[in-house]
Amino acid sequence: MLLSVRIITPLFILLAGVQADLNTDNCKLISSSESEQNTLRLLEPLTNQEFIAKKQQPEPYSYIFQVCGDVGGLKNAGLVQKNEKDEKLVLIGNYNQTRAIKGSDWIMLIYEGGEKYDSHCSNEPRKAMIMISCSKSDKDNFSVVLEDNKKKVGCYYLFELDTKVLCPANSSETTQQTPSKLSGGSIFLIVVFSCLAVYLTGGFLYQRLVVGAKGVEQFPNYAFWSQIGNLSADGCDFVCRSRGNRAEPPTYRGVATEPLGEESEERDDHLLPM
Repeated sequence: MLLSVRIITPLFILLAGVQADLNTDNCKLISSSESEQNTLRLLEPLTNQEFIAKKQQPEPYSYIFQVCGDVGGLKNAGLVQKNEKDEKLVLIGNYNQTRAIKGSDWIMLIYEGGEKYDSHCSNEPRKAMIMISCSKSDKDNFSVVLEDNKKKVGCYYLFELDTKVLCPANSSETTQQTPSKLSGGSIFLIVVFSCLAVYLTGGFLYQRLVVGAKGVEQFPNYAFWSQIGNLSADGCDFVCRSRGNRAEPPTYRGVATEPLGEESEERDDHLLPM
């Protein structure tokens, strides 16, 4: 039993050490904010990996980067510059002076506290800014963007790392399964207004160029549309009003009543027998 404990204990310690290397707790945040700590945890799959980018001008350099890990055997070195000629290493940024800014599908990782510039940038310490972005490629791509050292203060090195680690899960499947937001009624209205626009444009051009109409007569079927109000009123009158209940003039034994007036001055005495 004692022998088993002696064997298991070192293994447990070894596994615990490996587990510690796989997280981002090695990075020391300058602000020590919880949001930045949560941002760093998103980079866990990138730990214990070295990313190398090469630059040939003005001299051949290699830039080596790790997420919260030592580079080139230098303590706390998160990103270093290596001269390809003499293999001299220059510390660009320390991971014990880290900032982390998160976007929708990117993280800006900033390492500060590098070696000081010799004669420019007011001899301030070097600083590395690594833009880590979502990429659909299965292969991570690390590249140099620029070294901004042509000013007195605020100089920095800018790098890009494209990786699928920061891509939202199942983003492509979600995009393919997203249904159309247009309803049947919206599509119908779009078709109606499109046809109306074609009708108005074509009719206007025909009236103007072929018929030679001027003014409002250029409007297609102007005579019909100018009477649309009257036609609508007639239709409403026909449909909505009942004609069966209208009062009819009174009649007596089939003889229509006529207004009584004075008797005619004409007499019929000449019809009587003499």
